[in-house]
Amino acid sequence: MRLRLRDVSADFLTDHGVFSYRRIDPGTHLLLESGPPPTAMEVSGDPARNPPALLDLGCGYGPIALMLALRAPSAVVWAVDVNRRALHLTSRNTRQVADRVRVAAPEDVPAELGFDAIFSNPPVRIGSDALHALLSFWLGRLLPGGLAALVVHKNMGAESLERWLAKQGWDPVRWARKAGYRVIVVEAPSQPSGATGRGGPRRLAPAPWGAPPS
Repeated sequence: MRLRLRDVSADFLTDHGVFSYRRIDPGTHLLLESGPPPTAMEVSGDPARNPPALLDLGCGYGPIALMLALRAPSAVVWAVDVNRRALHLTSRNTRQVADRVRVAAPEDVPAELGFDAIFSNPPVRIGSDALHALLSFWLGRLLPGGLAALVVHKNMGAESLERWLAKQGWDPVRWARKAGYRVIVVEAPSQPSGATGRGGPRRLAPAPWGAPPS
């Protein structure tokens, strides 16, 4: 299967038992084509010593993880899924950037690791309670100023997800939309003035392949 974007393209091996194995999911395509670019995170210090950490939550066979790694060459990308077949396929599909992609089950992600950004086509079919628990856990691991970009179809609960995020104290932004899909972006609060920490605050910024609608 081939994924073509404006700035990059790649081929993927897929199989039964993983999400959208017959085609690139339209929501995933929208997230990658029109969502916030991973290079929007401005990292202070030395990226070689302190590289940005990006998370593909629910990686499937790895299209988001690979695109993140190709677009943000200074970053380390974590591709996380509960499906072992998905993890195997992601490992195969990201071999060209294997030195910067960590493929892992949720329990294998270091507990102390925080993320500069999370990109996800989340598993909405697990039900709202389980989805909210999943997002609460991983959004809680965003570093100060980090962002999360989630793509959900309006018929699969995009608006209710926005309301839930707002109730949790986030400020959801509808970054892009197409054919019923919504890219919803939230940003973690930056550190107070004068505070220090890993990498400092990250800021949203447009790039050729992704900018918020006016």
